[in-house]
Amino acid sequence: MRKVIVSNMVSLDGYIEGANQELDWHIVDSDFLNYAEQTLNSVDCILFGRKTYEMMAAYWPLPEQVKNDPVIAAKMNNLPKIIFSKTLDKVEWKNSTLVKGNIKETILKLKEQSGKDIVILGSGSIVSALMQLGLIDEYRAIISPVILGGGKPQFTGDLDRKTLKLTDLKRLSSGVVILYYQPIN
Repeated sequence: MRKVIVSNMVSLDGYIEGANQELDWHIVDSDFLNYAEQTLNSVDCILFGRKTYEMMAAYWPLPEQVKNDPVIAAKMNNLPKIIFSKTLDKVEWKNSTLVKGNIKETILKLKEQSGKDIVILGSGSIVSALMQLGLIDEYRAIISPVILGGGKPQFTGDLDRKTLKLTDLKRLSSGVVILYYQPIN
């Protein structure tokens, strides 16, 4: 069965974006790009919420991104993408599918299909919803050595307690630490 993996950069105080939606605190160096490439090579589907989809769809197809980062751009542009949104009417980024209906049913069907794992990038509300439904198999917290003091938290809404088991960690030369967790309940 395929796993659903969350892979998000988060500040030390638990935010995935700053108070003004800024992401300028993300450390994207060769170590991080190697991690991103390994992650994208291990999946064959990306999940997004509307906001993250709109940001990524406006960025990765640009000629300068394809030129500057051809490997990751090719993966981002060519991998199948599922976008969960109640407000979008269509999605136009290559290999994107819009899902307006039952998120649980969609994820269960995806997990049963053969293939590589599935990754969620960004998309805090989708992460929170799937966490509450018990549909996330691995959390990868990419901890950036910064305290933002406010912004959009990694998890939102009325959440139930979840206990996790640390299964791996990677230390990058920039001070970024990637923590790998699996739910145990």
